[in-house]
Amino acid sequence: MTIKVGDRLPSVVLKQVTPEGPKEVTTDDFFRGKKVALFAVPGAFTPTCSQRHLPGYVDKASDIKAKGIDEIACVAVNDPFVMAAWGKDQKCGGKVQMLADGSGDLARALDLELDLTKAGLGKRSQRYSMLVDDGVVKALNVEPPGQLEVSTADAMLKAL
Repeated sequence: MTIKVGDRLPSVVLKQVTPEGPKEVTTDDFFRGKKVALFAVPGAFTPTCSQRHLPGYVDKASDIKAKGIDEIACVAVNDPFVMAAWGKDQKCGGKVQMLADGSGDLARALDLELDLTKAGLGKRSQRYSMLVDDGVVKALNVEPPGQLEVSTADAMLKAL
C-alpha cells in the first residue's frame, strides 16, 4: 500500500557519498528529529530532473530552509557515485543532500516504484515530494508520469 500522510517512513538503508567515501544512512537516522523536504526523481542526469526539478530546489534552498526546514534531500534509484557526481554538477553543496536508493528499496517500500523497463531504464522511483517531520510524512505530492507540477520547489514553498 502506498505511503500516505501520517505514516512513518519505512526503515531503509540509503547511501550517500561523504568526504570519507560512500556511507550507509538509514531513513531512521537521516529523518530523526528533523523537518526534511524530500523529493524523488526517476533518474540523475535525466532531462526534466536535471533541467527543472533539482535546479528548482537548489535555487530555492534558502527560501525553503527559512520556512523551518532543516534539510532538503533528493533521492533517486541510482548509485551513490552517480548521485554525488550529479550533485556536484548541479552545485548542490550545502543546499540539497543527495541520497542514493541504488536497488530501489525505498521506492518499493513506499510503493512508489516506477517501471521504466520499456524505456531501458529499469525500475525507478516515481517523481514526488514529501514533507517529513521526525520520520512522519506530513505532506505527499506524487506526480503523474511525465508531469512536473506538484513536486516542484515552488509547490513545496507554497505548502510550507
